[in-house]
Amino acid sequence: MEREKVRFISGGTECAAWHYPGTNGGCVIMTGGFAVTKEPGTDRFAKRFHEAGFSVLAFDYRHLGESGGEPRQVARLREQLSDWQAAIEFAGTLPGVHPAKLAVWAFSLPGGYVFPIAAQNPQLAAAIAQTPNVDGPASARNAARHQKPLAMLRLMGRGILDALGGLVGRRPVLVPLVGEPGSVALLTTPDARLGDEALNPGNKYPDWQQTVAARSALRVTFYRPGRYASRVQSPLLVVVCDQDQSAPAGPAVRAARRAPNAEVITLPGGHYAPFMDAHEQAVEAELSFLRRHVLGLQVKNQGVTALRTVAR
Repeated sequence: MEREKVRFISGGTECAAWHYPGTNGGCVIMTGGFAVTKEPGTDRFAKRFHEAGFSVLAFDYRHLGESGGEPRQVARLREQLSDWQAAIEFAGTLPGVHPAKLAVWAFSLPGGYVFPIAAQNPQLAAAIAQTPNVDGPASARNAARHQKPLAMLRLMGRGILDALGGLVGRRPVLVPLVGEPGSVALLTTPDARLGDEALNPGNKYPDWQQTVAARSALRVTFYRPGRYASRVQSPLLVVVCDQDQSAPAGPAVRAARRAPNAEVITLPGGHYAPFMDAHEQAVEAELSFLRRHVLGLQVKNQGVTALRTVAR
């Protein structure tokens, strides 16, 4: 059996997940991006981890994908962090999974979540943050270089109106995850506009709704999960891309340096390079890290051409 649909409870709501049963006792808990569902966000990496013997639990956050929760397409930071905690607890109960061999993996904004999640769960055997957004203000300043001022104001205005409407039960005002400069969208950076090609080639996942409630963008701008780095005791791998314009590498590397047991892999390319041209490099580096820290294996250099540094 390659994978099966499972569900667990978070905050009184069912979260849907794919469970890939493994053979080595380890389990990698995964999720997509901020409003990216589990299939486009995890399938490529989950398949490779599973082929290497790991169990995988890939889940949707509340209000998104196949998970429950109303209203739809509302992404709340606190709820998503709670969903992570529930997923970690559930993963330890899966058949064939050793509770001491759990790892977490996420990219983009949830890649930033890896820092507080790992800090809160020192029992994790490993944590992987791929192209993480660890500093909302820094990312917002960089993104502003690729957006027109009026469009930024319109996004903020829609977010405020949507938040106020939410207080009285109105349906969310949705905005696209990605758009051209001048459009009202969550991101308009050049590499963000490759997201559909990277995650949804050939419209492989037609059910993925590539929008989010405008209110969801308000807190992201000020969120700084990298501040938890010094509290992360688990082995931490931070994968950055040297031309990332959506989650710049600099803040992530600096955050990794504050973590007691971190490594940094630098890949060539933009935000979605690990799903595209740098996919093999990313997978091999991450599997090597998982084998060393989840399974306790000595892994030989497998020819990964990425730049690897110990974050000190």
